[in-house]
Amino acid sequence: MIPSEIRYAKSGAVHVAYQTVGNGPVDLVLGSSGISQLEVMWEEPTLARLYTSIAEFSRLVLFDKRGVGLSDRNVGIPTLEERMDDIRAILDAIGSQRAVLFGTLDGAPLSLLFAASYPQKTAALILWGGQARSLWAPDYAWAKTPEEWEREILRDEDEWGSDRHIERIIATIAPSRTGDPAFKRWVSRRVRFGASPAEGSALSRMNMQIDVRSALSALHVPTLVLYSASSKASSVEDAKFLATHIPGAQLEEIRCPDHYFFSTPQGLAQGVGAMRRFIDGLRTLPEEDRVLTTVLFTDVVDSTQRASELGDRRWAQVMGRQFEFARGEVNRHRGTLVKTMGDGLLATFDGPTRAIRCALALKERAKTDGLSLRAGLHTGECVVQAGDVHGIAVNIASRIADSAGPGEVLLSGTVRDLSFGCDVPLYPRGERTLRGVEGDWRIYSAGESPPTGSGSEG
Repeated sequence: MIPSEIRYAKSGAVHVAYQTVGNGPVDLVLGSSGISQLEVMWEEPTLARLYTSIAEFSRLVLFDKRGVGLSDRNVGIPTLEERMDDIRAILDAIGSQRAVLFGTLDGAPLSLLFAASYPQKTAALILWGGQARSLWAPDYAWAKTPEEWEREILRDEDEWGSDRHIERIIATIAPSRTGDPAFKRWVSRRVRFGASPAEGSALSRMNMQIDVRSALSALHVPTLVLYSASSKASSVEDAKFLATHIPGAQLEEIRCPDHYFFSTPQGLAQGVGAMRRFIDGLRTLPEEDRVLTTVLFTDVVDSTQRASELGDRRWAQVMGRQFEFARGEVNRHRGTLVKTMGDGLLATFDGPTRAIRCALALKERAKTDGLSLRAGLHTGECVVQAGDVHGIAVNIASRIADSAGPGEVLLSGTVRDLSFGCDVPLYPRGERTLRGVEGDWRIYSAGESPPTGSGSEG
């Protein structure tokens, strides 16, 4: 089976390399984990067999994520929503209405966030070797500590492409191929052609910050979680955590010696067979009105007093200018202005970073009319119906806005967790109790100088 020529989809200002294989009835998007290079990937026979096997029952879509391989390099540390934009750009370029997403390792959290945010574009989700979180936490004790990550990143950067570096990679992804000189040459070419040492380090540091646990309950597409108990690249605990926290997810073990399950004929047959049975068995489509979204509430501090000072006519003019600007700004950040409410507004966004930037822009614009704006943001599952948005996530964003002081843009810990790579500094404001919402909530502020003793997490 011959793959199509490599093409480029334009995602904002970034060119993302992709190609398709086969012409089956379902589109299946596979983003290679870690470092890839589309032309080099086909040089490994076992990987080529995986591609052609999947393409027997699908139109397989392969791509190099931004920053590696044949896609634009030197793009900094992308946010997850920018990487989701890349998938959307590829689907648009090939004319795909809906696709199955196959996410492996660092591609797994990207795929599940896409599926939760765009259920109308996602037919199903398959995860292999994925993690919901990369760093150790009391409730995620099998993950690496920041110190362990940093030691590995510095060591790999120092030894990039050397025999020791390549041998460590093989021992992790395919220990059964240790001592295979052809496979070692291929891994070396994949690493060297896929990324420079600095690019590899940047990618690892980005992956280290991943934490999408809060998004799992918002997934309502059919999901298959595959794992191997022998894999050294991921753990059984990771797979079980995903399957437990994603509603209705199926969990299936592939018995193979490597993370590269396709490195043996038996592993290839089991893995591809599981995928094909799952896709053939799809019967229900996700509920498109339930999506993962970032909710923004804003209002003007002391608006009654300001309206009294200005008078009704001037106050109406001021708010008219504010809302006119808001409509343009929300649209520019790819959001939806749901409604205006007196001196405030409710808007939704498909990415937390865009929502943060929009909130800060609205705050700065308010200053030009002598107003002090406060804002609250939260990311969660919402029901979108008849042009309105409902759900506990809306209530939480509203309560966060209520707790903000003059000129503050406050956001929940969930927004912070899903916006790593954001170029806006975020500062911890401790835990707060929100009126009418159960539990204590981690709160952060965006774009302001931190109080004494606080550090930036942006």
